[in-house]
Amino acid sequence: MQKWIFFVLFILAGALGLGVLFQDISDRQDAQAAAAAASKLPQLKVVASNWQFDQTEYKVKSGQSTKVSLQLKEGVHEIEIVGLDIKLDKDNPSKEVTFDKPGTYEIHCILPCGEGHATMKTKLVVE
Repeated sequence: MQKWIFFVLFILAGALGLGVLFQDISDRQDAQAAAAAASKLPQLKVVASNWQFDQTEYKVKSGQSTKVSLQLKEGVHEIEIVGLDIKLDKDNPSKEVTFDKPGTYEIHCILPCGEGHATMKTKLVVE
């Protein structure tokens, strides 16, 4: 009789373990699907190095959700897109933004980063 009880308990524990395993796999698949959907957003990557950005002008489309990200190539920088209330730094390097207002906006470094800090500026054109 004890053997049957242990056998039933073993089968139930195995079934419970498989259920937890498949639930975890399902949760991971949902997280991967959400990440894949987020990665399909258009990207605006601002690369900052010592006292300059990688482009003199960046362009995005108006009304379209875009993932704006800051990549630090050299030095430590923080950027602000003036007039759009967007600030990025090494702790918060990206943000999903919908650019609603067409126009030209200034991007500049807001963390004093050395002798060329005052001229570390570029433009964002929202078309």
